[in-house]
Amino acid sequence: MATITRVFDLLEHSLKMHRRDDMVAAKQNDIWNKYSTDEFVDQVNSVSLGLIASGIEKDNKVAIMSANRPEWNICDFAIMQIGATQVPMYPTLSENDIKFILRDAEVKIVFVSELALYEKLDNVRKTEELEFKIFSYDAIDGVPHWKDLFEIGKGAEPVDLQLYRDRILPEDLLTLIYTSGTTGTPKGVMLTHKNLVSNVIASSVMYPEGFKKALSFLPLSHIFERMVLYMYFYLGISVYYAQSMETIAADLVEVKPHGFTTVPRLLEKVYDRIVAKGSELTGVKKQLFFWALNLGLKYEMNGANGAWYEFQLKIANKLIFNKWRDALGGNILAIVSGGAALQSRLARVFWAAGMPVLEGYGLTETSPVIAVNGLKFGAAKFTTVGKVIQDVEIKIADDGEILCKGLNVMKGYYKRPDLSDEVMDKDGFFHTGDIGELVDGQYLRITDRKKEIFKTAGGKYIAPQILENKFKESPYIEHMMVIGENERFPAALILPNFPALSAWCVRAGINYTNNTEMVKNQKVIDKIQSVIDHFNQNFGSWEQIKKFEILTEDWTIDGGELTPKLSLRRKVIQHKYKDQIEKIYRNA
Repeated sequence: MATITRVFDLLEHSLKMHRRDDMVAAKQNDIWNKYSTDEFVDQVNSVSLGLIASGIEKDNKVAIMSANRPEWNICDFAIMQIGATQVPMYPTLSENDIKFILRDAEVKIVFVSELALYEKLDNVRKTEELEFKIFSYDAIDGVPHWKDLFEIGKGAEPVDLQLYRDRILPEDLLTLIYTSGTTGTPKGVMLTHKNLVSNVIASSVMYPEGFKKALSFLPLSHIFERMVLYMYFYLGISVYYAQSMETIAADLVEVKPHGFTTVPRLLEKVYDRIVAKGSELTGVKKQLFFWALNLGLKYEMNGANGAWYEFQLKIANKLIFNKWRDALGGNILAIVSGGAALQSRLARVFWAAGMPVLEGYGLTETSPVIAVNGLKFGAAKFTTVGKVIQDVEIKIADDGEILCKGLNVMKGYYKRPDLSDEVMDKDGFFHTGDIGELVDGQYLRITDRKKEIFKTAGGKYIAPQILENKFKESPYIEHMMVIGENERFPAALILPNFPALSAWCVRAGINYTNNTEMVKNQKVIDKIQSVIDHFNQNFGSWEQIKKFEILTEDWTIDGGELTPKLSLRRKVIQHKYKDQIEKIYRNA
């Protein structure tokens, strides 16, 4: 087996250990276009030669701005194996962020996927008078195509790529990832080959035998999915890219993968759709469905519920949960969830249905995994993000903040030693900004973001994520943001799950012409109030939601309310809905 110390060593490793016909695949014109391991590596080398012939040198920055597709991976490896640094850029980035990243990183070349992104980049190039080349993955008239680099490389002086590979050290910069998080100017996180390789090897132990095919749909621009892709290549798992976020359900059925990575919001939507279908059943079928569902919601690991429960669960799996598995392709061995807190009820019911969800935790700055649940006996615990991975050390500070030290921790923030010093202490621990605790001395539980905890006017601390996560268990709440810093009481901005609320309105005989009219109906307001009253019982009187405003405009990445991993941009939402917040507190 080839020794893997740099990420591109995965190419030789794949050729020696995992040669296959479908290393990576994507759908084009209704046909799965599969890249064999040999074809993949050949194209990586061709692009590398073209980049060298185009003047790209060690430590130069080359960006990729594209949705997931095999070309993304090919160019990623082509950039890294010549010692250049890959800068992933979300396709949904604002123009201001694009300008900042291109200038700050001094990007020499950008790969884009399509015409719209080319035009966006070309406009920035002209208006900002920046000098960088653009290559497109799609064929666009008058625009250099990424495969033009094949010919550029062939037409140049012969180059021995091994000489380029040999001078790259594990400590060298692999990628520069700009994170805007929920506030402020983007920060360039510097991650090395060693950072990612350590995370790939330490995280790979959670995958079970027989896991050979994965569906991928989370953005490769984020370190979570990108590290997982490297791990798939390390383990010899074939990667199939979903066509879009809208086609995931159909792609799961067609590809029949052994698993995928996801964020909790997408699992919540899958669960809500399944429950909605169950609600449409009648008679005995409906009774059986909800019997199985309620059984699943009580699931405990390792047979802790006893023999009678396990016997009932076998029946539920045969009659009901088998249909759930079929809806996700029928072959799921493991689902990995990250990016936000996973509701324990979701974890329980998917485990009960034979599709274990392994929740993990980490940040871009930690490559990303710090801790993750596993499948082996004792390797997972509900309401936690699992055990800390190998070669990583954590400690809980006096104020509850999680501190992390290990091979996975970033080199620092690009050109910002001041910001690096803010998060790295003298003992080499990275300060995550998350509040947590160790359960049973070994399982890490995240309780909130340090910066998101706020104090009411009465001096009581509120952890908004805990409340939001609980209230979103309601099928009638799509998104919710808890507010109340320096105010007399906590309140909430609520975006309903309109399909579920509309169905309830039909059952309740409520007529309306649009969502805005619907949420003004007193019966609808009373319905949401009943949801609030129900979940308020889980919290102390000072934490309970006293007032709320119902919103109608969806929160999206493009709209700026959500980060690419679907976390709330709290400052953006507060600014956008300042009138509604004013109404809550000034009319209180």
